[in-house]
Amino acid sequence: MNSVIYMDNNATTRVDPEVLQEMMPYLSDYYGNPSSMHTFGGQVGGKIRKARQQVAALLGCEPDEIIFTSCGTESNNAAILGTLSIVPHKRTVITTRVEHPAVLSPCRSLEQHGYRIVELSVDKQGVLDLAELESAITEDTAIVSVMYANNETGVIFPIEKIASMCKAKGVTFHTDAVQAAGKIPLNLKLSNIDMLSLSGHKLHAPKGIGVLYVRRGTRLSPYLLGGHQENNRRGGTENVPGIIALGKACEIAMRYLDDENTRVRALRDKLEAQILATCTDCMVNGDADNRLPNTLNISFEYIEGESILMMMDRFGICASSGSACTSGSLEPSHVLRAMGVPFTAAHGSIRFSLSRYNTEQEVDYVAEKLPPIINRLRELSPFAAKK
Repeated sequence: MNSVIYMDNNATTRVDPEVLQEMMPYLSDYYGNPSSMHTFGGQVGGKIRKARQQVAALLGCEPDEIIFTSCGTESNNAAILGTLSIVPHKRTVITTRVEHPAVLSPCRSLEQHGYRIVELSVDKQGVLDLAELESAITEDTAIVSVMYANNETGVIFPIEKIASMCKAKGVTFHTDAVQAAGKIPLNLKLSNIDMLSLSGHKLHAPKGIGVLYVRRGTRLSPYLLGGHQENNRRGGTENVPGIIALGKACEIAMRYLDDENTRVRALRDKLEAQILATCTDCMVNGDADNRLPNTLNISFEYIEGESILMMMDRFGICASSGSACTSGSLEPSHVLRAMGVPFTAAHGSIRFSLSRYNTEQEVDYVAEKLPPIINRLRELSPFAAKK
């Protein structure tokens, strides 16, 4: 076995070797500024144009609808705050209770400045009620922001229906697709989505590069003011190696979409079945029929998820107790709490998120090592003893 069994790909992914090879020359030999007038800089500008085309191909949109950013968090903030700047008379933002902190945090900050934030609820399967959304949209609504797929449970939301609903009501719609891009097919030309965020390090590009898609005709105030970069929509000298890497990663992701939805899905399903068959008092969180092909969120009652992670780490197994951005918190996942997962199970939640680099041998290894860990922790748990 490898020294590390990595099943935490919703937190970050391994940089693909082809991606690394593509970007390395732009960290050493081709270091010119793409805004420079000379040929040395101009050749770099050409590679950025190619990367923009590669990203657009994955998303099914036009290259001039792509804005390169530093990460998914910046893209989300830029979409929400940039829209509010355009319509200052509108003071309502609609989102969900299960969004990533990159959306919830700016929304809750806005609430402190007098904005009305509507957080839509989900049911026990993590599914939205579209009737609640429709009734929440008013003439005061500036933007609706709903994630494409949940980072903790993998649940996929009916984004096309939501986008069409927003268009019919004349409201700007944004989706955080950080977890969806590269895992499920996207075609924005056939969609009513106005804006979409993605992050390179979730699809085998390096950290520090993201994208905000902005449909032609969508009004948006620049989030970062400075130079003329990104067609005057985002100031700052371009992260050339990151942009080139993201373009290559998107090109490769298109090749592996079928693999993600067949082989990787089958590995996830096998891991789930083996855990459910060998571990008692556990439950899968999220809509089993409508989630990302790589994601398994499972709760083990009466024990702490952090303890499970620590013991798995001794065997070289890497997973997560939820979002990496909130892993320092002792509180149960806000996503699981919104779904009404019992307290005894929410604390014992583990997220396994696979990638194209995982193997069946690794799945079997995890399925072998996990049951003794669960049994041992239950023996030590005062909560299990009171069951």
